[in-house]
Amino acid sequence: MAKMRFLFLESFYGGSHQEFADGLVAHSRHQIDLLTLPARFWKWRMRGAALYFYKKVPRLEDYDGLITTDLIGLSDFKALAGNACPPTLAYFHENQLTYPLAPGEQMDYQFGFTDITTALAADMIRFNSRTHLTAFFDGLPGFLRMMPEFRPTWVVDTIRSKSDVLYPGCRLPMLDVTGPAGHTATPPLIIWNHRWEFDKCPEDFFEALDGVLIKGGDFRLALLGENCQTVPKVFIRARERYKDRILHYGYVASRAAYLDWLKQGAIVVSTAQQENFGISVVEAVRSGCFPLLPARLAYPEVIPEQFHPHVLYHDLDDLVTRLHRLVNHYADYQGIRFNLAEAMARYAWDNVIERYDRLLESLVHVS
Repeated sequence: MAKMRFLFLESFYGGSHQEFADGLVAHSRHQIDLLTLPARFWKWRMRGAALYFYKKVPRLEDYDGLITTDLIGLSDFKALAGNACPPTLAYFHENQLTYPLAPGEQMDYQFGFTDITTALAADMIRFNSRTHLTAFFDGLPGFLRMMPEFRPTWVVDTIRSKSDVLYPGCRLPMLDVTGPAGHTATPPLIIWNHRWEFDKCPEDFFEALDGVLIKGGDFRLALLGENCQTVPKVFIRARERYKDRILHYGYVASRAAYLDWLKQGAIVVSTAQQENFGISVVEAVRSGCFPLLPARLAYPEVIPEQFHPHVLYHDLDDLVTRLHRLVNHYADYQGIRFNLAEAMARYAWDNVIERYDRLLESLVHVS
């Protein structure tokens, strides 16, 4: 297959969006030119990024295809670009029909409709997990029923007809073939490497840690992850509460330093109420951390089924019980930990890029 040229517009270049974009550009056999905007003010990105990119893009006629993610009004961009716009792939990391609202926030229905019109404007759509695709199509009919009349119910089948699932590739470290030797320090180091935002439910995480302490468990902490604007109060309180146990507090900008913390970690915990894939968990597990994850969202899909009894918890009490047992008997879990790290290789870019390249090649020939 001859090398093709694609334009990738990423209006929210940070976190999982940045990891995905950089990985695709670096690993594809095709040329992918990336244009970005910083990862802030996501609502304004959905409203206006298309207008910004329209004036910034090079000649669209020079590209075989266009790639966007969900935080952009693709229909606006294509309306402005007209016939010059090549076939388009929209990759959905999240959607605004089912994304949980922050405390005190009311739904702005326009963002849901932007997702709908972006999906309608795209020639192909891929979701980052089966869980995400299912949630989107489960939520779409109810979202449309909120319209008082003249509901465009036809959009459900139209969008579904061009939608499928393609897991994101991940930049993963080499497997530590020396086994568990690097993860036996005591007390165990618990990793938090998720965004410092409400949808990751840090309150539940710290409540679980308190429960472990009440039971007599001991641990250290590395509080990693991105914080977009202001530090949530729960993290400020945690810094004081666990100050003698915290080895690191705050975002690690260096990729090498971030991976080094993961390699030092023993346990990674998620308490999220919103997770469509979970790149941060895949990275931590690959690095040797034993995961404790809620038995919901995309986690049962991302973690191979044979490990579910060991890593998936059902409520906060169950998390406390499992985490207490784990910090006290961590050596008993080393074999499972190593097998889990091996299993994460399925998400490495080297193992998924062929599917992306074939998808892009088929995109070019969409009629």
